[in-house]
Amino acid sequence: MPKISSLPTKISCSFSCKFFSINTPLFSPPSAPPPPPSSHFLHHTVLQPLSSMAKSLSNIPTYFILISFLIDLIFAQPNDVLPHQLHTLHIATSLRVDGSATATATASRDFGKLVRKTPAAVLYPSSIEDIISLLKFSYNQSSPFTVAARGCGHSLRGQAMAPSGVVVEMTSLKPSGAGIGIRVGKNNPGTAPGFYADVGGYQLWIDVLQATLEHGLAPVSWTDYLHLTVGGTLSNAGVSGQTFRHGPQISNVYEMDVITGKGELVTCSKEMNSDLFYAVLGGLGQFGIITRARIPLQPAPKRVKWVRMLYDDFSAFSQDQEHLISINGGLDYLEGSLITLHSPPNNWRSSFFSKSDYPRISSLLTKNGIVYCIEVVKYYDDLTSHTVDKELQEMFKGLRFLPGLIFTKDVTLVDFLDRVHKGELDLQAKGLWDVPHPWLNLFVPKSRISDFNSGVFKDIILKSNQTIGPLLVYPMIRNKWDNGMSVAIPDEDIFYSVALLHSSGGDDWETLENQNKQILSFCDKAGIEIKQYLHRYTTKEDWMNHFGPKWKIFEDRKAQFDPKMILSPGQQIFNSI
Repeated sequence: MPKISSLPTKISCSFSCKFFSINTPLFSPPSAPPPPPSSHFLHHTVLQPLSSMAKSLSNIPTYFILISFLIDLIFAQPNDVLPHQLHTLHIATSLRVDGSATATATASRDFGKLVRKTPAAVLYPSSIEDIISLLKFSYNQSSPFTVAARGCGHSLRGQAMAPSGVVVEMTSLKPSGAGIGIRVGKNNPGTAPGFYADVGGYQLWIDVLQATLEHGLAPVSWTDYLHLTVGGTLSNAGVSGQTFRHGPQISNVYEMDVITGKGELVTCSKEMNSDLFYAVLGGLGQFGIITRARIPLQPAPKRVKWVRMLYDDFSAFSQDQEHLISINGGLDYLEGSLITLHSPPNNWRSSFFSKSDYPRISSLLTKNGIVYCIEVVKYYDDLTSHTVDKELQEMFKGLRFLPGLIFTKDVTLVDFLDRVHKGELDLQAKGLWDVPHPWLNLFVPKSRISDFNSGVFKDIILKSNQTIGPLLVYPMIRNKWDNGMSVAIPDEDIFYSVALLHSSGGDDWETLENQNKQILSFCDKAGIEIKQYLHRYTTKEDWMNHFGPKWKIFEDRKAQFDPKMILSPGQQIFNSI
């Protein structure tokens, strides 16, 4: 039997027998003989555990425990997923491998709570160079390991996971101070007018808002929830009620710094390295990791008029939405939603309605089963405070909402934009936030939205006897999207974003998931050519159908920027997991 002094100190294994187990978060053994373990290592790794166990297991001979421990120690399988040379890099101290339960357990789950995929290691970078080193190292291996960038873990189905690969915790750059942070600047003459913010891809949108407001400025396109990373939303699209006017967040980027799958740091824009620029925006993390984005800014309003109108007819509800988004210089935000007996008027997205409003809404629900709601916002400041109400009245002329069922609030810009976070904190306090979220997000062509209402909202959803989350349905305009970017959308001038934001009590998520499958099956049989957003595809064929004519471009860009298919395996586009 080998002596203890000959055992490698850098090993990743689980030392176990029928009585105990010990984990050490280290690396696979190097090719060169390692130094013998120190007295500190022997005391804490061998002698101290044995002494404790001998006391607690006094009826078992100490020598038997020692022999069992040493057998497991010697013959435990090392972590051979990652190349052993990785421990020689300067980033080794920032890596946590599979014995580090907290790190890998966190990286193996996400907001959706539907998928668990464990990485071999998690990198907590202290600089952009750490990420470059990791990707270059993987790219230069004969058998590269996969890498996924993780922001706040708000993916739904493991999209930011890297089974047996390395997850990069992007938010660790923020406290290190090594990233670029958030810097406001002014565009040079002859370029785009106005101001911009250079923002680290790991920064949260709520921090971008707070930092830019100090200069009286703000971005124009948002998501409903601001506690997401900039790189995360730009890798998808970033949609909300401002999208009809300003386009998605990916349509509001001047330039980016991106680390490709080759480990190359590249600055790109529409004019410079444009293939990479268009590939990365909406590219689902397949072509590079966003480390910086330059976001256009506009003067920030101080307050908003926040209005909701109720309908009992879907045709009037959808047509009024389409009319409102057609008004040039009109509203700053528009979203539609459904209220049902199982999706109440107030939910975690916002507590807009007062208790005095509930009796009238409940009466409508009893009569119709579904109430449709249009939610709009108009920004204003000191100069426009005396005209904003009149502007809204003009825009509302001819709308067909139910008489008397229009409700108004006046709040600050921050209170409106950060409204979802308040609901999150409330649910966290009740232990209801960290639960499965079997969401379904779709883009539905305008020409089929009525059929979708009949087959999904008024049939599948209405017949469901389950408490569910918010149900959103609102229109967007195709020409506000850049077709050169990776994201795929319906081929109609107007299409609807439909979001079924289910939350499960824990035991019923499979029922909600089956309902989602039923909805997708209905769309398929009815010939409704939907596009999924925050996708749930699992086969290459599904992805090819999703991208349609864009697939060849998408595939070519992958070969150009990530030829060894290292990045974002959790999307299951080029990697089977």
